[in-house]
Amino acid sequence: MTATDSAPASFHDSPAPARPVRPEPAGPAGRRSMRARAAIVTRRDSGGRTVLATMRSGPPLTVRATAPGRVHLVSTAAGPLGGDDLALDIEVAPGTALEVRSVASTLVLPGTTGAESVMTVTARVGAGASLRFAPEPAVLASGCLHRAVVRLDLAEDARVFWREEIVFGRYGERPGRCHSRFDAVVGGVPLLRQEFVVGDPRIDGSPAVYGDARCVGSTLITGRAPETVVGDGWAVLPLAGPGTLVSALGRDAVELRRRLRDGEEASTLGRW
Repeated sequence: MTATDSAPASFHDSPAPARPVRPEPAGPAGRRSMRARAAIVTRRDSGGRTVLATMRSGPPLTVRATAPGRVHLVSTAAGPLGGDDLALDIEVAPGTALEVRSVASTLVLPGTTGAESVMTVTARVGAGASLRFAPEPAVLASGCLHRAVVRLDLAEDARVFWREEIVFGRYGERPGRCHSRFDAVVGGVPLLRQEFVVGDPRIDGSPAVYGDARCVGSTLITGRAPETVVGDGWAVLPLAGPGTLVSALGRDAVELRRRLRDGEEASTLGRW
């Protein structure tokens, strides 16, 4: 069952026009960094259906409605690149349902100045609402310096399926560096605080961290799995609060996705 099954939706095919990008001052090599903000907001109409009330884009973050209650992220410019500051804000109103995907993987690239790129996703999910967030993987190109931040604020009875995947560089190259931070609260109480780094040679190849893996991923699912389960390259961990974390490693993106799905199914919660 997908998030869109839990509440019928009204489909709008004419999102608001993109907000102009505000370039920062040019760096030494003349490359301008980008500061872009995009937003998705739902509301419930008089018939109880989900309506995409706000769809605001800021290239390279462009949002497109592709089905009732479903939005795809479309890259309309290269990015994130070093120096970029990008943010996506998601607001799922009480009693509504939203699914967010992407049309392709995200390639994180270095800039000309060596500056860090930042991608921040903030999501608020109201009472009785559901959000399924499952974009394609982020690929850390050699030389990139990236920070990924997720802030998730859930009502006590909200439902969330949140999958993230990271690929360690393009074929045959070492990855750039990425610092990922994930914070989720339910009803104001912390549910998950997770932080990891990719691209540090001191830890990337450690058997206790990534070993020979080239990809890492995780899925947060609301609802507590009955027990811890460990499989081939994946693990299901019931959290102290009302949530379950599925973690996986893979030698490539295909293997990572398969292992995450195995863990999601094993949790007995990933079928929604």
